Amino acid sequence: MAIGAAPLPYTRPVSPMEAWFLVYPDSVPGVMHLFVRGTGVITGPQLADAVERAARSCPGTRLTRDGMTWKDSGRAPEVRELPPGGLDLAADPPDLHRPLMGDPGPTCEVLLSCQDGETRVVFRAFHGALDGKGLMFWAEEVFRALRGETLLGAPDAVSEAELLERLDARGVTSSPGVEADLAWPSALGARRKGGDRGFFWRRRTVDGSHPGAVAKVALAVTRARGLDTGRFMVPVDLRRHAPELRSTGNLTHNPLLEVDADSGWEEAHERMLTLLARNHDLAARADTVMTQVPLDVLRGQIAELDAYSAARNKYAALAIVSHMGRVDEAALSTGAFRATEVFVLPNSGPVGPPEIDLVEFGGRTEITVGWHDEPGTAQRAEALLDAIEEELSPAHRRQWAGNAPSRPLSRPGTVVEQFEAQAARTPDAVALTGPEGPVTYAELNRRADAVAAELQDRGVGRGSVVGLAVGRTVAAMAGVWGVLKAGAAYLPLDPAHPDQRLKGLLRDARVSVCLVGADLAKRDLVPVGCEAAVLEDLAGRGGRPVPAGVRPDDLAYVIYTSGSTGRPKGVEIEHAQLTVFADWAIPLYGVDGTTRFPLFTSLAFDLSNTALFLPLLVGGSVALVPDDLDHTVLREMLTSSGANALKLTPTHLDLISRLGLRPVGFRTVVAGGELLRGAVAARAQEIFGPQCGIFNEYGPTETTIGCMSRRFDPERDAELPSVPIGLPTPNTAIHLLDARGRFVEPGEVGEMYLAGAQLARGYRGRPDLDAERFLRLADGTRVYRSGDLARLLPSGELESAGRTDEQVKVHGHRVEPAEIARVLEEHPSVASAFSAGLPRPGTTDRTLCAWAVPAGDGEPAALLPLLEDHLRERLPRYMVPSTILLIPELPLTQNGKVDVSALPKPAGSPGASHGPGGAGGPVGERDEVEETIAEIWTEVLGLPADRLGQDPDFHALGGDSVSLLTMLARVSSDVVGREGEKEFMSHLAGFIARPTLRHVSEVARGLR
Repeated sequence: MAIGAAPLPYTRPVSPMEAWFLVYPDSVPGVMHLFVRGTGVITGPQLADAVERAARSCPGTRLTRDGMTWKDSGRAPEVRELPPGGLDLAADPPDLHRPLMGDPGPTCEVLLSCQDGETRVVFRAFHGALDGKGLMFWAEEVFRALRGETLLGAPDAVSEAELLERLDARGVTSSPGVEADLAWPSALGARRKGGDRGFFWRRRTVDGSHPGAVAKVALAVTRARGLDTGRFMVPVDLRRHAPELRSTGNLTHNPLLEVDADSGWEEAHERMLTLLARNHDLAARADTVMTQVPLDVLRGQIAELDAYSAARNKYAALAIVSHMGRVDEAALSTGAFRATEVFVLPNSGPVGPPEIDLVEFGGRTEITVGWHDEPGTAQRAEALLDAIEEELSPAHRRQWAGNAPSRPLSRPGTVVEQFEAQAARTPDAVALTGPEGPVTYAELNRRADAVAAELQDRGVGRGSVVGLAVGRTVAAMAGVWGVLKAGAAYLPLDPAHPDQRLKGLLRDARVSVCLVGADLAKRDLVPVGCEAAVLEDLAGRGGRPVPAGVRPDDLAYVIYTSGSTGRPKGVEIEHAQLTVFADWAIPLYGVDGTTRFPLFTSLAFDLSNTALFLPLLVGGSVALVPDDLDHTVLREMLTSSGANALKLTPTHLDLISRLGLRPVGFRTVVAGGELLRGAVAARAQEIFGPQCGIFNEYGPTETTIGCMSRRFDPERDAELPSVPIGLPTPNTAIHLLDARGRFVEPGEVGEMYLAGAQLARGYRGRPDLDAERFLRLADGTRVYRSGDLARLLPSGELESAGRTDEQVKVHGHRVEPAEIARVLEEHPSVASAFSAGLPRPGTTDRTLCAWAVPAGDGEPAALLPLLEDHLRERLPRYMVPSTILLIPELPLTQNGKVDVSALPKPAGSPGASHGPGGAGGPVGERDEVEETIAEIWTEVLGLPADRLGQDPDFHALGGDSVSLLTMLARVSSDVVGREGEKEFMSHLAGFIARPTLRHVSEVARGLR
């Protein structure tokens, strides 16, 4: 049978429970409302067509009443389009009060209102024909139709009586000691009897989903009314006893729950669960006399009972508490529309107490209260919502003194305006130093103007993104400022990355012009459709002054980070966010006209922006370090470049001490991008001297470089496993939420949700990721869900506590192992793959590893080099795993995820890549040089000598780029000697490509 129609005409008798709704007064229609609000557009014709198709599969939505029988009218619910603002709940739209009694008119309808890219859809259903579950069945079916999916249908016409008969509920009784009587005051106080009262609603949104929410709400209401015991009607869907049933009909009973005000929510929740376990909900049926008395007579009897109840403020319960459960965002969204808010409006008729409805959606709990619109009841409803919110989400969890009020900026203008003003004040001051000689502010500004003018002549301006593939040169600095002056944003590209990856980023960012360094001009890194221009040629031309016309909401730069979906994502930072960061960081780090930051990391690394921008806004300078980092370059940078401020990762900070370097004259060292251990910070303090401030800075790329910082305190922090990250910037707020989206207790670990003026615009061209990571809290605050865990210390500061996911930090770079696995699976010889960061023994670091399932029966020895090359051609070096293991299949857990604990361990395993010798195995004769270097390897890697093997590969043994530099520095000093270290380190690219013991020994032996 097709889903489109029921086998027989839909008809069923009006049940006693449904008859109650037939005597509601017109002023209080018994209509349920499901509000769906979101971004994007659903047109009226689209919605009408979907409602028509959904009505055929859910005939219970097109009922009309013939006496005491519901029949299928054959007419789909009407879709009524309202003008913009027509569904603003605060305005109490009259369309929400229109009755839907099914006599003779319809029982369901849909309201639609669109305005400024926002759409609101309201599903309205007469409660006498549908219940809450039926309403949700219908709404989800309409959205299936909108998405063009197969409809599931809800054709069952079973009545309440038929279902109870099927369930054999005759012997079930109500909860012992709980009798239905009119003995309880309304949760919202007394109301007048009689009259055209009308109805009102009030709404509150609370962060998170809350176990035992009904019990918690019941306790909150009981305590708010000052009662020792409270009674509540709790609607229960009888379909729970027949989960195969697909019906929109009214199959809900309202058993009574009593709670004690002095008990905990767990006890109240247990009472509710016991009530359900004993099937007391089956007994909570309406009296069958409801369908045996003429409606006019019944209406008069109920009106008299309602007047009695109102006069004495006595009801069967304090309130009705209904929980609609959790609604999946995808169920009420389409490709062109994403639901952002879903809630329901209560209804309560004669002799009925106030109703409180709950729905979980989008990581929040929506709470609505409704009742007769009497003087003062709306105010009392707000007070009741306050009490419920405090029960679910106490204020002491939501409010943290570290989230200080925002403060105005002390420095006016965008960074472009500030740079130009500084160039005008100190045109002859040195802005850049390095191998190309000193460059003044006037010269840098002139070169930037030349770049800007050329770009504008090529049609580049506001809204454009310009690629910047260049090293750390004077032209690069002119390129950055030139792009910004042109009103565009720059996309920094790391020349060390494979051409194929750079092409992909340029395509993804929709770049039309890419500025390329002269030394990179011959590389094939610019895709078709993107114009390439040699940066040095543009910066060297005369050009014309380009006035600063940049607005705060203009895009400043786009930086790509690794993507958990297997695809890199571009973070969009506006000028406003960059300006706020600079305004905070300049005074904190003491940046002034005497400050010089070295620029030694890639412009594509967010960390470099501190050195790139801060000093040039206040008359300081930047020391350009174009060479790849090794111990000789690092030593020169720290001792003879004139630099006195430094921004780097904790890994590189640790490297400085491991290399035994002695920096000279530094005032500020900022460590960011990774966890900073107390021991590392303590050694840095000793090396840089007591006059130097060592700062631990935290801030994902999405919050613009850094959004909180803490100066290391040798007295308090030296023994800590993690130096606290301190307090957020004055214009940043940080909230700690648990896995259910609830604010955590102080001292408990929670995920950091970051808010404030430094939040990125979003991800370039990725609305799906925006919706996943940039969220709204219950109060409307826009936040970035970081994935970073933290806890609030007794000192009032925050301390890092790891990650919620598999993300790995490699020297400050974010690496999503899923991206590595996806690239591996693109190889035709790989059926499936997995990647993860495994702990390195004795450290807090992680080593990237990958496991691949071959697609055929080829030899592992032949496949591994192909996979290595495949990865190197597509990923940055820091994302290439140190080990690839070939395995017959990926072990899975019961829920279908990869079982990491069951994967073979990399070290010493067969199939480990990165070197023909692998690890372990017999060791042949070694000469003095090779034996000395082997000893250095064991010390740096923390491995026993017998783990090395004949010709081990440094990376296969768990080494990374920083430990490689440590090893090479030791070889330079212990084997090669100071005289030959520069020539030895000139082979760095070869060591990175082939980091084997034999290769390193050959080069060292030749120079010795």
